[in-house]
Amino acid sequence: MKISARNTIPGTIVEIRKGATTAHVRIDIGGGAVITASITNEAVDELGLKTGDAAFAVVKASDVMVAVP
Repeated sequence: MKISARNTIPGTIVEIRKGATTAHVRIDIGGGAVITASITNEAVDELGLKTGDAAFAVVKASDVMVAVP
C-alpha cells in the first residue's frame, strides 16, 4: 500500500456499527486507545471489513488541535 498521508496508525478492528448510510469502525491501536472512523456502508462492504481484521487508521487533516486540562 502506498499513500500520501503520513499519519498511519496500525491496529485491529474491534467493532463495526452500520447505520442507514454511514458506519462507525472502531480500531484498537493499543495502549487502551481506540480510534473511531466514520465511513460509508459501501466502503465497509468494498473493503470487506470484519471485526478482528488488521487495519490502519489513516489521519489526513489540515489542522490538528491540542487541548490541555
